Amino acid sequence: MFGSDDPEGPMGGILGDLLKVIGSAPGAGETWFDAARTLAHGVATDGQDDENADPLVRIAFEELARVAELHVAAATGISLTSGGTNIAFDAVGPGQWSFRALSAYRPTLQLMVEAQKQGAAAVPPSMELDPLGDPSGIGGLLSQFALTLGPVLLGMQFGSAAGHLARRAFGQYALPLPWPESNTLLVVPDNVARFAEDWSLPLQEVQLWVCLRELAMHAVMTRPGVRASLTTLLGDAAAHAAASQRSMVERLGDGLGDPSALEGVLSDPESLLADLISPEQRHISNALTALTTSIGAYVDHVTAGIAATLTSVPAALGEAWYRYRAEEAKGEQAFAGLFGLRVGQEEVDRGANFIDGVVERSGEDALARLWADERDLPTPAEVDAPGLWLARIGLLD
Repeated sequence: MFGSDDPEGPMGGILGDLLKVIGSAPGAGETWFDAARTLAHGVATDGQDDENADPLVRIAFEELARVAELHVAAATGISLTSGGTNIAFDAVGPGQWSFRALSAYRPTLQLMVEAQKQGAAAVPPSMELDPLGDPSGIGGLLSQFALTLGPVLLGMQFGSAAGHLARRAFGQYALPLPWPESNTLLVVPDNVARFAEDWSLPLQEVQLWVCLRELAMHAVMTRPGVRASLTTLLGDAAAHAAASQRSMVERLGDGLGDPSALEGVLSDPESLLADLISPEQRHISNALTALTTSIGAYVDHVTAGIAATLTSVPAALGEAWYRYRAEEAKGEQAFAGLFGLRVGQEEVDRGANFIDGVVERSGEDALARLWADERDLPTPAEVDAPGLWLARIGLLD
C-alpha cells in the first residue's frame, strides 16, 4: 500500500517533483528552439566560440565561386544568376552553421513540436487536470509533464542532430533538402580544410570541388518542381507523425485508466511502436528518400564531370567523398532521420546506379529531364529501375 502522503504512488511523486524542478529552473521558459540552438552550438563547437574565417580563405572561396558557377551552369543547363546577382559564399564556423540550419528547417521542425504537444494533450477526459490545476491522476501528471518538458526535449534532439551534422558539413547542402531562397550559400572552411588534410588532398582543389557541389545542388534545389515536391513531402511527413503520436498517447492514456489494459499495451511494445510508422508514413519516407537519393547522385555525377577537367586529382576526390559518407556519420543519419529520410552508403550506391543506368541507356542529355517538370521526378520504383523512368517520360527507344 502506498503512503497517505503519496496517493498516486511513487511514479506520481517523481513526476510531481520533476514538474516543480522544471517550473523553477532558470531555463524553464526557454522554447524548444532556444534549447535546440544552445545544444547545437555546444555539440558543433565542443563548447567553444566559433572563430571567424580567415579573410584570405573568404577571398579564395569568392574567386572559386565565380569559376564554379560558370561550369555548373553549363553542365546542368540551369542558370544560377537570379535578378542579375551571382551566387556568393558566406564562410561560417560549425556553430553558426548549426544555427542557420535550424532556422532553415524551423517550419518543418515546428510541425513536429506541435505534433508532440497534441499527442501529449490527447489524454482521456477523466485524466485531465481539474480547474484548479491539480493533477486528478497519474494520467494528468504524465500529460502535464509531457506538455511542459516535451517540446524542450524534442528541441534538444534537434539541436544534437544539427550540432553533429555541423561538424561534418562542408557547405549549406549537407543534406539534399531545400533552404530558404537566397543568393548566398554557406560554406564551412574548417571542415573543408580538415577533409583535405585527412585525405592528403590539395586544399584549393577541395575548395573548388566544394563550390562545384554546393552550386550544383543549389541549381537543382531552386527548380520549382523539385522545391515544391520536397516541401510537400516534408509537410506530409510531419502531419502523419502528428497522427501517429496522438494514436500512441491515446492508447497509453486508455491504459492508465485501467491497469490491466496498460499491462496489455506495454506487454506488446512492437504493436505500440508500430503506430509510429503508418503505411502512409512509410510511403512518404520512401518517396522522399528516392527523390533525395536521385538528387544527390545527380549532383555527384555533375561535380565529378567538372572536377575531371578542373582538378589534378579527380579520382582521389571522388573516392575520398565516397568513403567520407560511408563512415559512421551520426550527424547525417540523425538529422535525416528527423524527416524520415534515409541516408548512407546503401542510398549512395542506389542513386549512383540510377544515374549510371540513365546515362548508359539514353546518354547524358537525358539527365536534364530529371528536373524539367515535377511530373518527371523519379518514383522509388524508377530509382531502382531507371528503364522504367526513361520509358515513362518517353526517352527509352
